[in-house]
Amino acid sequence: MSFEARLSRLEEIVSRLEQDDVGLDASLKLFEEGIEVLRAASAELEKTEGKVKMLIERADGSFELRGMDL
Repeated sequence: MSFEARLSRLEEIVSRLEQDDVGLDASLKLFEEGIEVLRAASAELEKTEGKVKMLIERADGSFELRGMDL
């Protein structure tokens, strides 16, 4: 699942949880799914941030890619 798809799913979960007709069991299942999706999205975001940090701008305006110890 892509990062964008995860965000979309989180929005769907929040929208569903905000509705009055959701029972306790369904709410708990949605909440658990939301936590899993959020963790996966956060991990992907951290990984992407690490890649961005590897890009270092040179004095002449060009960029170089440096390895990082992750």
